[in-house]
Amino acid sequence: MQEIAFTMKLKKGFEQEYKKRHDEIWEELSTTLYEAGIRDYTIYLDENTGTLFAVQRRIDGHTIDSLPELPIMKKWWAFMADIMEVNPDNSPISVPLTCVFRNESK
Repeated sequence: MQEIAFTMKLKKGFEQEYKKRHDEIWEELSTTLYEAGIRDYTIYLDENTGTLFAVQRRIDGHTIDSLPELPIMKKWWAFMADIMEVNPDNSPISVPLTCVFRNESK
């Protein structure tokens, strides 16, 4: 299992709308993420800065690199583009993070 973390940025004033849209995430998108190998996808919000902190746990052999080409992913990005900082293709601007500490129970 691989774990990656990254940040994204929410536009000010859209905190509740962001949560609402994710509470109502499309079943087709959830299925697509699972089929690509994502087994856990958690997003936290720093309400003071609008920074979204995301963690994905992916199976070995995942196919997430193909997600940006899928129509459902493009549709989701377009749906979210009005409330997030995005790239020209509507994908969220994301910054990868490096793990600097982990303490796992034995």
